[in-house]
Amino acid sequence: MNNTLRAIRFERPDYIPMKFSVNASCWNSYPREALFDLMEEHKLLFPNFKRPAPDWQPKFAPVARKDQPYTDPMGCTWTTSQDGITGAVTGHPLADWSAFGTTWQIADPNTTDGLYEVDWAKREAAWAQKRAQGVEFGGALRHGHTFLQLCDLRGYENLMFDMADEEPLLFDLIEQLEAFNLALVKRFVDNGCSRMAYPEDLGMQQGPMLSPELFEKYIKPSYTRLMKYAKDAGVPIHMHSDGDIRTLASHLVESGVEVLNLQDLVNGIDWIAENIKGKVCIDLDIDRQRITPLGTPAQIDALIREEVSKLGSREGGLTMIYGLYPGVPLENVKALMDAMEKYAFYYS
Repeated sequence: MNNTLRAIRFERPDYIPMKFSVNASCWNSYPREALFDLMEEHKLLFPNFKRPAPDWQPKFAPVARKDQPYTDPMGCTWTTSQDGITGAVTGHPLADWSAFGTTWQIADPNTTDGLYEVDWAKREAAWAQKRAQGVEFGGALRHGHTFLQLCDLRGYENLMFDMADEEPLLFDLIEQLEAFNLALVKRFVDNGCSRMAYPEDLGMQQGPMLSPELFEKYIKPSYTRLMKYAKDAGVPIHMHSDGDIRTLASHLVESGVEVLNLQDLVNGIDWIAENIKGKVCIDLDIDRQRITPLGTPAQIDALIREEVSKLGSREGGLTMIYGLYPGVPLENVKALMDAMEKYAFYYS
């Protein structure tokens, strides 16, 4: 059993699993060789890193290409102003309900994951090869699979009015969307994924984007059914959400979440310790707004130590992740990498 799975299951991992993710936009914002040097120096965070060739150029996903709008298989149009930063949906195919079932039809899960076209036969062959080699692979719905997908299709304000008005067509749309997502979940689980991820931002800087009452009525039933299929197969359930989700956290746990990826300072370290610790595995999303971009290396070290001290346990139940975006001084990037590697063994 790998170390991360032991942390998820509270089975005494050897160390706290730490992940450091470099957003693609960083390759045009930092001296690349300086980032490569840091990645080579931190073997725990980047165990398989190999320095690219001198002529290497980053690749940007279709939803993250400056001045190149992208329309996904659901009919949503994405735009961004910076290469590497996922854009926002600016074209909502169901802004008018008259398109529902006429000019707009839900995408086919046999040809797409909802965001990109997918050759599932090719992907399943790759999974089969990994299984034969004893290599684990994770399954994941696209980021924003349910609530945000409804926002992308209808527009946020339209969706809020739909929920308040109990629009009958909204129930039909949710049913179709759930069927699409469940087909994807079944494909991942039936092909032997080692965990199933359900990433979706629900929070704002203060409070969630929809009330707990609306979440419970419109979103939670789909979450519960989508997670149940994987959970019944013994596959760990991972949920990611940015923002303040304190009033939704209990609903997420009740839906079936076993690993909850939430932001540290937005939700509050003490609040997380008092309300989440021990109930699910905390996959802590390290601050990207205050201390890491604006603080000192000493403050960064103190933050990671505090989080490990308050949220960690020798039994497990804590993993941590940091996403690097432009604007963080390189000395702070190094300090963060150093602290994550140092405190990963705090309970060993």
